[in-house]
Amino acid sequence: MMLLKAFIVGGLICVIGQLLIDFTKLTPAKILVLFVCLGVLLGGFGVYERLVDFAGAGATLPLTGFGNALAQGVKTAVREKGFLGVVTGSLTACAGGVTVALMCALVVAFVTKPKDK
Repeated sequence: MMLLKAFIVGGLICVIGQLLIDFTKLTPAKILVLFVCLGVLLGGFGVYERLVDFAGAGATLPLTGFGNALAQGVKTAVREKGFLGVVTGSLTACAGGVTVALMCALVVAFVTKPKDK
């Protein structure tokens, strides 16, 4: 049942993104930033945690989940370190994911050959 919930919630987030691309003049980059900021806001207010509890990976894998991870990192760091946590919390919370993304991009860059268009 959890897989179905994850599929439905993740799919709905993607459908919202596709509808924004199709029916607005927003560029994909602006939509990505909008999703991350929405995840930060919902995570900061504690709303996104309920969605994560309900859908699991269906809510944590899209970009809104990245924004939520940033918000949770800041909240935790502020509790532990005070005001300095505002700066360090988001970097600490998402460092692993960003590192993996960069390493994968590096491997792909070494393995593939660029072609002229």
